Parts: sequence; structure tokens; C-alpha cells
Amino acid sequence: MTEPLLDIRGLSVRLPAGAPRTHAFTDVNLQLNAGELLCVVGESGSGKSTLGAAILRLLAPELRVDGGSLVFAGQELLSLDDRAMTAIRGWAISLVSQEPLLALNPVQRVGAQIEESLLLHTALKRHERRARVLELLAYVGLPDPERLRSAYPFQLSGGQRQRVAIAIALASEPRLLIADEATSALDAATREQILALLQQIQRDRGMAVILITHDFAVVSRVADRVLVMEAGRVVEQGSGAQVLHAPRSDYTRRLLAAAALKPRPARAISSEAPLLQVQRLSKQHWRRQGLRRHAIAALQQVSLELRPGETLGIVGESGSGKSTLARTLLGLNRADSGSIRLGDQELVGLNEAGWRTVRPQIQMVFQDPGASFNPRRRIGAALIAGPVALGIPRAEAEQRARSLLQRVGLPDSAFDAYPHAFSGGQRQRIAIARALMLAPRVLVADECVSALDALVQAQVLDLLESLQRELGLALIFITHDLGVAARISDRLLVMQHGQVVEQGGTTQVLSQPSHPYTRTLLHACAAERQPLLRSAMGETR
Repeated sequence: MTEPLLDIRGLSVRLPAGAPRTHAFTDVNLQLNAGELLCVVGESGSGKSTLGAAILRLLAPELRVDGGSLVFAGQELLSLDDRAMTAIRGWAISLVSQEPLLALNPVQRVGAQIEESLLLHTALKRHERRARVLELLAYVGLPDPERLRSAYPFQLSGGQRQRVAIAIALASEPRLLIADEATSALDAATREQILALLQQIQRDRGMAVILITHDFAVVSRVADRVLVMEAGRVVEQGSGAQVLHAPRSDYTRRLLAAAALKPRPARAISSEAPLLQVQRLSKQHWRRQGLRRHAIAALQQVSLELRPGETLGIVGESGSGKSTLARTLLGLNRADSGSIRLGDQELVGLNEAGWRTVRPQIQMVFQDPGASFNPRRRIGAALIAGPVALGIPRAEAEQRARSLLQRVGLPDSAFDAYPHAFSGGQRQRIAIARALMLAPRVLVADECVSALDALVQAQVLDLLESLQRELGLALIFITHDLGVAARISDRLLVMQHGQVVEQGGTTQVLSQPSHPYTRTLLHACAAERQPLLRSAMGETR
């Protein structure tokens, strides 16, 4: 019988003193064969990312292995010294991390970052490395590799950055690829492309893949086998078909039910005058190509309205203009033309002093929670900084911060912790708390649940709905996931190439889409969600 490529037995990782539990995970057993794709699933804090870090021996300094065996290709990794482990890491085992914008060097060109991996792990000559860089960029499906080789990460879309991260991981042709939430922040079309790429890599190279994810839609698409984790324990392990269609664990059944999102029931919306009115808003980005600069139309004649207590879902693929619209609404981008009115106040053309008075009324939850917090600043200090700067007494700001942290499901101890102490999903909840510190009238949430597992995602959506009821909060909910948008939105606005191609009530858009692009999004969403809906309904009958 062939020995497994990866054989983990009884592995445990202990958390530092004072943590909510003693272990990040305990007594994990799994075997992975060459050419096999294993999905590790669980909600935020379940230990799945720590498991990936443990395999690579990249645990945070305060964590330590507390027993067990970790054998890769017949070699016990736990007994290797740092030098020997460094030789394996990036060569035989590679990682694609959860947040490619943080994993990539922002001041180094894409080609140089891929070439650096080749320089470390291969004996290729300089001209061979450069040719290999172009080959890898083409292999992961990036257009115009010659041009993108000279681009910086900030010039790429989220999907393109993820492809670059995969290219770096593949540079040394590893035997095992660990992809940690590699598709969590991507739209349905781009996610499908990345998953298809991972499967192609398996076929072409016979490489084993551990895909860490909170998304059962991803599991249903690619998994050979599934391992489900809850609070540091493996609660279920089996084939993809068995776990999806005949789950044995109550926890797995709850995850499947939460993933099968259902549209928000129609409700009465205020007949008051719109709180926010946007008319014919346009914005261009300028890109340099060689010695010439050319304009890219990011927003083209965008118009929308938002009433008190209403949720407007804005949906579209990566690059459709959603985030540019959000940043322009908050004055972080300057509009080229058009009008933005918040109540009676015109925001286009407002100077910085004017924005200082307006900004408490319209706040934003940014897409990337890892990049939106200062890693050297405690969470409490980050939350109270804005209110204190605007004259709110420190004691009052601190009390509100602690209350909001509790509302988003975090313990009071989070106030004195640093961002690195939290998972990606927990940081996103902290970002939501920070956005609510000034009790805004309008909240702009840019992909605020894309990094969250299904159960926490449902909790955050429920939280936003309860805040609307209590505060009359108006919400602009930006997402690539039409299923999530339908779950919380009263109306939907669909964007493509910087233009609004369709808008209307949620039920109307879902049942009678008028634009071909909307129908494409609906088809992609249905293809992902339908197996989960069938599984969840089968368990509740």
C-alpha cells in the first residue's frame, strides 16, 4: 500500500495563557495522498488556518506544538531544525495565504517577486528565470504576462493578485500546496476560475492540495475529501459527497444550512425623501503604460437613491466599479463629475474641512480587515481614535467601544489586544464595530462578510438588520456574492464595467432579470448554492 504524502497523527497546538481555550486545535489526525484535494472547513477560530501554519512550521511565537506527529514524504517535520525546514518550505510545500495584498511586497514588481522564489529554490540562470516568470504568469491565466511582470500588486485586481500568489507558490513545483482561504474575497466568476486553476494544477503536476475554507460552495465544487473543524476539534472527516449529502455531525449540518442563504422577505421601506442621492456620477483612473498615460472609466454616469432604514445591495464582479463607488461616496476618491447629496449637503467638491463635519454621518467598513488596522495599535485605541479626535470624551468613547465589541460577538478582552491576535473573520467584526462608533446615518459595507464563515456571516447580517431596526441605519452593502446580497438587501443594483446595468427590488431582480449580465450572475450563484440548499433541506425534512 502506498504511503500517504502527508501523515498527521495526534497533532495538538497549545495557545498562550489567558486565551479563551487551551489549544488552537487538539488531536488532529489526517492522511493526504499525492494528487488529492482536501478541504479543511470550519468557522472563524476553529483552528483550520493554524493547522496550515503548523504543517509549514510557521506558527506564531506564542503558539507551540503540544504533541503528535507530522510526517511529510516519509520525513518527520517536527524533528527538523530551522535550516532543514526552510529548505522544505517554499520548495516541497508552498502556501497561498488568505490576504494576497498583505502577502505580496507592495514596493516590488510582480515579476521580481516570482523570480525571487526561483532564485531561492532553483538553479536556473537569470535569462531562464525571466522566461519561467512569463511562463508562470501565463499558466495561472493572467493576460499579457510581459506587461504584468512589471506591474505592482496595487495595480492588480483581487483575482489577479491571487493568481500572482499562486504563481509564486508554484515556482518551485512543490508536492503540496496549502491554500488558506484563497477564494474567500473573490466574485463568483473569478472564484470559479481560481478553483478551475487549482484543479488543473492537480491534473498537470499530481500535486496534493489542502484548501482551507469556510465556504461549502467551494467544497461542493472541488473537494475529494473534507475535514470539518469546530473549536479546535475534528468533528467530521470523509469524502466530499458523504459530507455534503449525508453529514454525520450536527455542526456540519448547521454549516450547510447557514450556507444555503435565502432572499430577504419584502418589507415596507420609509416613504421619506432619500437620505442619499447620487446622480450621473463619473470617475476615471489614470494608468501609465510606458511613457504614456491613459484613462480607464471606473464609474460611468452612476445614479442611485437610498432611504432611511433601507439596504441597497450593489453587486458585480471584480473590477466592476463597486469599491470605487464606495470610496467616491466617502470622499476618498474625488469624483470627476456628477452629484452626491447626503440629506441637503452636496458632497462633490467639498473641501477637507467640510468632509470633517460630514464624515461622522457616513462611515465605511473596508474590504480588507488585515490592511485597515495598524498592527502596532491596540484594538481599543483604534476604535476610540476617531470619536476622541472629534471631541467625544475618552471615557464615553471607551464605553461605546466595549459595548460594540460585545455586539459583534467579541469578548471584552479584545479591547486591549492587537489585531494579529484575531482571525480574519474576527478582524472584520472589529472593523464593523469601528465604523459604528460615530453612530452614522449611512453605513457603506464593502465586502464586509466575504472573509467570514457561513455561521458568522449569518450572525453579522442579522446584526446589521437589528442595527437598522434600532437606529434607522441606511446601508449600502457591496458584495460579489449575489446570494449574500439577496439575503440582506431591499433593492439590488448591478454594476458592470463601471456602469449600472440593472436595479430594482430584490425579488424583481432575482425573478425577472432584464440584463444578460444579471442573468449570468444569477446562474453562477445558483450553480454554487443549489447543492447546499438541497443538502440543508434534505436534513430538515
